[in-house]
Parts: sequence; structure tokens; C-alpha cells
Amino acid sequence: MVTSSKLKSVVIDRGADLCGIAPADRFKDAPKGFHPNDIYEKCKSVLIFAKRLPTESLFASSCIPYTYINDIITKEVDRLTLELSSELEDLGVKNVPIPSDDPYEHWVPHDSYGRAILSLRHAGHLAGLGVLGKNTLLINCDFGNMIQLGAILLDAELEGDTIASYIGCPSECNLCLEACPQSALNGQTVDQKLCRPLSNYISEKGYNLKKCYLCRKICPNHSRLK
Repeated sequence: MVTSSKLKSVVIDRGADLCGIAPADRFKDAPKGFHPNDIYEKCKSVLIFAKRLPTESLFASSCIPYTYINDIITKEVDRLTLELSSELEDLGVKNVPIPSDDPYEHWVPHDSYGRAILSLRHAGHLAGLGVLGKNTLLINCDFGNMIQLGAILLDAELEGDTIASYIGCPSECNLCLEACPQSALNGQTVDQKLCRPLSNYISEKGYNLKKCYLCRKICPNHSRLK
């Protein structure tokens, strides 16, 4: 029988920096069509894990280093997701892996609005990995907002982790909102139509660059909770 502690030990041993579990019933506020059971009817628990990103790339004068680590870490998390999915299957746990980023189906063209199959940042919060900041990023007490999340839906009832209750953003702090060059943040959500031209900038040669990440960089919690 696979227990929560055994499962989390496997995930950490395979290279994750963080790991938590959220019972599926914690997702009662998920939008219709985006609940774990909308994706996998047998889902009883959601495994969430994360790998940390090096922080100093935030302060390079070029956006290339940050784009590079973002691309690599996303692939690393996806690779880890697939490996864990296969290992869980060998242990007798039926599961469905979730991509760390793309692809997704939901797209509203006129608003440039896309919604992932599962909100990993909200799942991370429900699994005890952190709290949501005003820049919409998940803030972990040890690694700040420099983490990349992955998830697997499990056909197994497991004990959930305690939901984080620490304060990520002080009520008086609005650094990310005021610094955003596109005025895309309101403290709760991000206007993707305003954000995308810089956060997913296409160069003349066709490279997809992370040209703006100021909301992450300017946050006092970018590397750890302060």
C-alpha cells in the first residue's frame, strides 16, 4: 500500500525540491471543467511537486538567461512527471500526468486568454506548498516564487498536507502592481492580453523569449519568504 509519506519520499528522491498532496475534495472552488475529476473521473488525490529555479538570472541585463532556465526547468519537470507516473503505475497506483505548462485547450482569441487544464499554482496552495502572491505566483517559504510546478492525478485516497497559512504579500505592498509596464496586474489576476506581448515575446528570428518578468524579480519573496 502506498502512503502519503512513502509517495513524497519517492518524489523527493527522484529530484523534486518540494512535494505535497491535496485530496480532490479540496478543489470544490475550481471552475467547471477544470476540477481534477473533470480531467480524471477516478481522481481522489492530487500530487503536486516543484523544482526550484536559480534566482540570479532575474538580474541579468539580457532576458536570454531567464528564458533559458525557464525552458529547461519546464522540460525537467515534465520529464520528472512522466517518470513518476510510470513508477506509480508500477507500484499499482493508477494515475494521470499533467503538463507543467503547454499544451492546453481553453483559448479565448480576442482576449488572448488561455487556461491550463489544471491550475497548478492553486493546486500547489491546496497541497501546502505555498500561498498565492499579488503577482499571481505561488510563494513558498523556502524557495520564494522561483519554482516550477508539476502534478499527477491519483486514483488513491491519501492524507493531504496542511494548507499553508503564512502571509506572502503584506497588505501594504504593491510593488509588482505598480512596476508592471503593461498594468496587467490587479492583485488577484493577470490580464493575459496585456501581459503576453512581453512575457511571451516572439523575436524576429522566431524565438519565444521571456522578455518581461519584473513582477517576479521585484517581489521581495522571489528567493524565499521575507
